[in-house]
Amino acid sequence: MSKRKDPASTGSDSNDYEVGYGKPPQHTQFRAGQSGNPAGRRKGVRNLATDVKRILKVPVKVKESGRSRRISTQEGALMVLREKALKGDPRSLDRLLEYASRFNNDAAEIGLTPCADDQAILEAYAAEVAAAAKPSTPAESPAGPVQGIWSCRAGTSP
Repeated sequence: MSKRKDPASTGSDSNDYEVGYGKPPQHTQFRAGQSGNPAGRRKGVRNLATDVKRILKVPVKVKESGRSRRISTQEGALMVLREKALKGDPRSLDRLLEYASRFNNDAAEIGLTPCADDQAILEAYAAEVAAAAKPSTPAESPAGPVQGIWSCRAGTSP
């Protein structure tokens, strides 16, 4: 049989402090100003994302066209990837095309232009906005220039 200490017999504890669930004896509590985990994470320790960003910014020397210049590690790695893809390495080509599709999402660079129907809708809308912006004369009804392509599409009749 094990002997259990009586919670009331804590010895050096003050008489008004009650020991119980979530209230350990005062002599076993952490001292003020002393860490509960002295071997824990040090102050200023960076995480992996911070280290990766810092490493990719470190400049490296690259010889290009017989001249040496300094570029970021990230740019240098992309240049190596491009060279391998151009030499025919299929994995490098796949990775480079994946990066291109992920980061080249500007419609102007890709060459996407609206089709003829979309272009006609955009022009009609621009004309509608221009007509609504100019002051109307008393002879025109207020619903005249504003009512147009959008109200017809919504299912309302003019």
